[in-house]
Amino acid sequence: MTEIQHPELDELQEAYKAALEQWIAAIRAEEALVCVNHTLAQVDRWEKAHFEEEDARDKAKDAKQTYEDALREKFFGF
Repeated sequence: MTEIQHPELDELQEAYKAALEQWIAAIRAEEALVCVNHTLAQVDRWEKAHFEEEDARDKAKDAKQTYEDALREKFFGF
């Protein structure tokens, strides 16, 4: 069976995967800060890392939604 090519979907899937990788990296950065002795400066960096994780999560969710919408449009017409 021949595989059907969908370059536009491949592109959206890659964008979603990249956003997930950025989110994972942000989670790990936040995790690294929670495992140390917290001074005021550490707490500030931890809080900043948390906001960066939230931002990365939002981007991943947006990329997922865009990819899902494109899949629905391509295969179901809505």
